[in-house]
Amino acid sequence: MRVDACQTPALLLDAAALDRNLARMSEALPGPRLRPHVKAHKCTTLARRQAALGHEGFCCATVREMEGMAEAGLGKDLLLANEVIDPDRLALLAGLDARVTVAIDSPETLEAASKAGIEEVVIDVNVGLPRCGCPPEAAGGLAGAARRRGLGVRGVMGYEGHVVGLPDATKRQEGCAASMALLAAAHRDVGGELVSAGGTGTYACNDLATEIQAGSYALMDTAYGELDLGFEQAFWVLGSVISVSPGYTVLDCGLKALGMDHGAPSIPAAQVWFCSDEHITYAPEQPRRVGDRVRVHPAHVDPTIAYHEAFQVIEGAADGEPLDVGGAPIVDRWSIDLRGW
Repeated sequence: MRVDACQTPALLLDAAALDRNLARMSEALPGPRLRPHVKAHKCTTLARRQAALGHEGFCCATVREMEGMAEAGLGKDLLLANEVIDPDRLALLAGLDARVTVAIDSPETLEAASKAGIEEVVIDVNVGLPRCGCPPEAAGGLAGAARRRGLGVRGVMGYEGHVVGLPDATKRQEGCAASMALLAAAHRDVGGELVSAGGTGTYACNDLATEIQAGSYALMDTAYGELDLGFEQAFWVLGSVISVSPGYTVLDCGLKALGMDHGAPSIPAAQVWFCSDEHITYAPEQPRRVGDRVRVHPAHVDPTIAYHEAFQVIEGAADGEPLDVGGAPIVDRWSIDLRGW
């Protein structure tokens, strides 16, 4: 089947662009320097491509992702970079055929992990993003309590998510350095081999972390695309023109097919007016006809992927060559098999 015959909205993946992104990151952060974050793609087929390049440790955001990775034989070293307090779900993790490490940031999350039989933890440290993580000065005490309960403490984790998207590269680097100074102070108190941090936006300037938890680099989105990070767009949502009126056109994909938290999607040679549940209303530079297929570029990859069941894979074009998406054959279908909780 060709792209212009598939059902829409559809999630398209350019395999050639993906492989170029994976290779570029592998060169920048070889082997264990990168712990790919599967929350960005939720696809074990894609994760296998990352593992084949030497990245055998993975970062997960949900218990479901941990389960799916272990079931797929990708459980050599899985880090759940999120707090979980449900003892049944934690016990499930403890029973996986995988090396499992979970993040803790409080006596309560330590208690839950210990009771569930979790063997290894990292101390999640607040380095400036107002989300999870204990104060840096509390990390050593929590690590000591974990060791007294018989848990292995592998090190510290912190995420400078409040700076990874800053457009100014200098401010992004300065913000990252300030966050990593807090994480380094916590690590001196905690010990362990891991200083796990970072993301796609700071992968090139975070020199303190022993491993970088980047995920978006593989597929990219328009928000990160504005930062000139060296990676290319490798996926789109494909929509069909379902209505044409004087001055504007309507596609059959909207809020239920696109992550909108980083802003509206973009469409080449067009101005997006607004998105509603099942529609994008936009003004194309050239007239469109009902039935035309249109590539939509999402602003945020992670939540966009979570709306879809599978990637429709196309071979793509060589680096720098124009891509005729409409006439491209669909060569494979990759299940987004890590969705849900």
